Amino acid sequence: MLRPATTPPHTATLIMLAGISVLSLNMFLPSLAHIAEAFAVSYATASLAIGGYLAATAVLQLVIGPLSDRYGRRPIMLIALVLFTAASLGCLLATEFWLFLTFRLMQGMITAGWLVSMAIIRDTSEPQEAASLIGYVTMAMAVAPMVGPMVGGVLAEFFGWRANFVVYLVAGALLLAISWANVGETNLARSETFASQARSYPELFASRRFWGYSVCMAFSTGAFYTFLAGIPLVAETVFKLSTSHLGIAMGSITGGFMTGSFLSGRYSKRFALTTMVLAGRIAACGGLTVGLVLWFSGITHIVAMFGAVVMVGLGNGLSMPGCSAGVLSVRPKLAGSASGLAGALTVGGGGALSAITSWLLTGNASVPGLLAMMLFSSAVGLLAVLYVMWVDRHEARG
Repeated sequence: MLRPATTPPHTATLIMLAGISVLSLNMFLPSLAHIAEAFAVSYATASLAIGGYLAATAVLQLVIGPLSDRYGRRPIMLIALVLFTAASLGCLLATEFWLFLTFRLMQGMITAGWLVSMAIIRDTSEPQEAASLIGYVTMAMAVAPMVGPMVGGVLAEFFGWRANFVVYLVAGALLLAISWANVGETNLARSETFASQARSYPELFASRRFWGYSVCMAFSTGAFYTFLAGIPLVAETVFKLSTSHLGIAMGSITGGFMTGSFLSGRYSKRFALTTMVLAGRIAACGGLTVGLVLWFSGITHIVAMFGAVVMVGLGNGLSMPGCSAGVLSVRPKLAGSASGLAGALTVGGGGALSAITSWLLTGNASVPGLLAMMLFSSAVGLLAVLYVMWVDRHEARG
């Protein structure tokens, strides 16, 4: 019989919890057309399983974060896993689309896997150490967006689209058992009531560092969402890539992200958070600028496009751990709330940028247009970290 954990979780457990939050979004994507056919709905309606899920996770992050500050990381994580597992069973057995969609939105509770894991890291580490550990966690979990759709596609081809939800069901049950035995409580300064917790929020919301790091995180990730929204259209109309070749090419940004996350994990203990974040923003903006210069110079090879994209991935891998650690360190007692709010801003902002990109590129798909949109998003992130550095210097002098 498994005994409840009383000590902080292993890093491997945090990686698995963070990874399942990514797999829950993308593993079943190759089956979307089959889901639409099975329930006799349009593809656009079936796509609510993606857009609705993202919207649900954005809202849930605003709720889960404060709950983990009030009641602790362990109970919220366990409850989220129970609900995710139950929702996976509901999706598996659903016979009507709107019932399927209801359970699909309920699966969004697994966003706690990432959110609570980040709060646990901050509970048990100092800011620079936290950034290093977050770097290693994000490096490992970056495998999920590459492997997930491939596995999901194979499962759907041989066993049908519901096989993806069998995997979700089994994974949720296993992680629930692992978390029960390995995720001990790390929030040792829980607020006594929501009222007392709420009295601390003005300090968090008034923090210029919090908003600087949050904006940097949202727009750095926004460049990735922009890429995902625009590259299918650009790849088809400009480069004439097949679907399989597009899938390989899209992995370039994830490969860059893994490299950047590894470097962040290795060097974040040596350098200030803002130094690592700034390096990432310079890498992303520099790569995109070079890509645009090459394109307008007549070098229109596919490498000019995806070479710039690799630099965006590298830059995000360098920046995101420091941004996360910075957000969580403004008010450590409210690490869950801070993580939830920053996460909601990131998901919401990314969704908005992807929608704008799709609208701008429709009917006029171009490599410079996509690179320019990504550069705009990355540049806002650069300005945000420069603002944080200005705040640090200003307060140091004061």
